[in-house]
Amino acid sequence: MQENIKNKMENKSASIKNWAEDDRPREKMEKHGAAILSNAELLGIIINNGSKEKSAVELAKEILALGQNNLDELGKLSLKELQSVKGIGIAKAITIAAVLEIGRRRTATKSLERTKLRTAKEFAAYLRNELKDYPYEVFAVLYLNNDMRIKNFKIISQGGISATIADPRLIFKYALEEDSTKIILCHNHPSGSLQPSMQDVELTKKIKTAATYLDIRVIDHIIVSSDGHYSFADNETMI
Repeated sequence: MQENIKNKMENKSASIKNWAEDDRPREKMEKHGAAILSNAELLGIIINNGSKEKSAVELAKEILALGQNNLDELGKLSLKELQSVKGIGIAKAITIAAVLEIGRRRTATKSLERTKLRTAKEFAAYLRNELKDYPYEVFAVLYLNNDMRIKNFKIISQGGISATIADPRLIFKYALEEDSTKIILCHNHPSGSLQPSMQDVELTKKIKTAATYLDIRVIDHIIVSSDGHYSFADNETMI
């Protein structure tokens, strides 16, 4: 009986409602703004309710630990991985993933509104942000207008850890729909390596040759990873 009373007291103290008002994330945010809150406190607000044993902030700390306390790594976690934290069900996992996706899209939108992309480095920065959360290889295309502004970004195919296959017919179908005259090919290397494979080179040549018949110019093929990027154009691999 004493043990049950002790457990109830511990559960009660774990609730954020029982914290000092200045320590409660919502109250802190209302008084001082979001910038003052830690990642765990912000995530705790998103989680909303804790479990019987732990507060929402304590659950948030466990989730952040899964992502090595790095928001970029956290964005790569699957719904199943998020649910490995006791107290996080599918509804909370989906809410967390949705918020992270909104943040990623906000960053991508800002990068386009802020400047006109010109160099491989600038396009690579945009593409790294778009593809950084994929633990498997993804092949994508940036569809551009004559002024080199991005009209659309399309993921063409998704593969395994080390490879994916892109269908040129699908690439050009979207190009014609977008009335795009220039395209940039892109894929990620989850392994971190930035060196193109022979398959990458051959596929680039194939798409570039086919594009000439449609008056579409393949500007570049950019490989991105957590270590940086590789530009076929900058390294004269487009031939």
